[in-house]
Amino acid sequence: MKVNLASLKDRAGWAAAGVKLPSYDVEAMRRATKDAPIWVHFGAGNIFRAFVAALQQRLLDEGLADRGIVAADTFDVDNIRMIYGGYDNLTMSVTLNADATIDKEIIASVSEALVAQPAEAADFERLKEIFAAPSLQMVSFTITEKGYALRGLDGEYQSVVAADLANGPASARHAMSIVAALLLHRYENGAAPLAVVSMDNCSHNGEKLRGSVLEIAAGWQKAGFVPAAFVAWVSDEMKVSFPWSMIDKITPRPAPAVEQMLKDADIEEMAPIKTPRGTFVAPFVNAERPQYLVVEDRFPNGRPPLEKAGVYFTDRDTVNKTERMKVTTCLNPLHTALAVYGCLLGYTLICDEMKDADLVRLVRRLGYVEGLPVVTDPGILSPRAFIDEVVEQRLPNPFMPDAPQRIATDTSQKVGIRFGETIKSYTAEGRSFDDLVALPLAIAGWLRYLLGVDDEGKPMELSSDPMLSELRAQLSGVTLGSPESCEGKLAPILANPVIFGSDLTATPLAARIEGYFREELEGPGAVRRTLQRHIKA
Repeated sequence: MKVNLASLKDRAGWAAAGVKLPSYDVEAMRRATKDAPIWVHFGAGNIFRAFVAALQQRLLDEGLADRGIVAADTFDVDNIRMIYGGYDNLTMSVTLNADATIDKEIIASVSEALVAQPAEAADFERLKEIFAAPSLQMVSFTITEKGYALRGLDGEYQSVVAADLANGPASARHAMSIVAALLLHRYENGAAPLAVVSMDNCSHNGEKLRGSVLEIAAGWQKAGFVPAAFVAWVSDEMKVSFPWSMIDKITPRPAPAVEQMLKDADIEEMAPIKTPRGTFVAPFVNAERPQYLVVEDRFPNGRPPLEKAGVYFTDRDTVNKTERMKVTTCLNPLHTALAVYGCLLGYTLICDEMKDADLVRLVRRLGYVEGLPVVTDPGILSPRAFIDEVVEQRLPNPFMPDAPQRIATDTSQKVGIRFGETIKSYTAEGRSFDDLVALPLAIAGWLRYLLGVDDEGKPMELSSDPMLSELRAQLSGVTLGSPESCEGKLAPILANPVIFGSDLTATPLAARIEGYFREELEGPGAVRRTLQRHIKA
């Protein structure tokens, strides 16, 4: 059996394969969406397909919605053409439960998939048509935190951003410039209100998205490309809102074991691909069952009733507390610590790391001892219950093929939030930095990871990161077996507020991080010994 529209007619065959099908008329949904679109989503990757698209499917299945989502991607043409286009915009969703059971479902809520690049003329014209539609209620994003960044490590505009500002909306190439250009088109065609919603896994995501879009718009106004009235419109959150959100669901790379399981069920053509842009995708997604989405309820043109699919809608303050709880304490810092130390210690699965007593002690101290004291209870979710679920169920789930190498991607874009916010809280509350051990160990571990040499002294492939070459250049000359080689090398990195959100050299943590880093340079096995020396049972 193949995943395509024609195969959906064989309900008995899919039932025999244990696959749940959409209960609504997919073709009718697509016609309705084409005529009056309500939702565009940028970032058509795994978390979108496994979580966000599945939310709308719940509403469609229950008769609470009649239209789907338009998926768009500013980055990878091949993801849209091969994974969406090759499978009639359907996704095989596989949920990996902690009790070893699995659930399979075909997600059909994506009505069309488009490349959001002006060079792809037909797709971009369709996007402009959608953005001009008064029916459009929301535009959402899962493009990762780096998708909002306009500047490099040196604080200067990325070259693509500088070119966009110089060349204007018609030639936009950066994701934020493309969004600003589409918002300009909406403004020029009736200026209907709209919610622009980041669902990315980063602190104050709506603020980051809004700041980047407004910076592009203001730059274009200064250069004479757009009128001041457009900037005023996109700045008015009664007309264009930028709600904050917190999202949580682990969606690792497509696993070979899941691919084989689908093959054994006679489901064909499920093999993953790596696109020319380096995106690793498959016609299926595998993900854990736990999921959370908390969204600030500010939608000036209405929204789907997603609360009936399990989304929490609340005020900004509650979203902020929930997001801080998760991103700065209860999950993401633990994930990053496991990522860098897992790579250094030769692990390829997070669940296997959770069998390592040294690493379990590290993340338990990082979360419970150092993080929870500075977390404000958001009210709608319990921080302690959340972290209990993470440590006891989610991370150890042996059926979740998540890799530290995946999580180590773009770490330079994450440490400022995952660790920097806790540091700020300790400073603001006058807490003693002597209580922080696991946190500076996590930062030292990341710096040690950047050397590209594991704890056995063997070369180690590093995950992609927009600052990788710059950071490695700053660490040039630092070598395993020569702790003294790091003299003077760390201060410029630790002092950089672009990375950490503040100057760590102004705190006692800088010396502690450097001390741990030196210990981890002592020779093969030094990473393990450093963990054991400082994180006691």
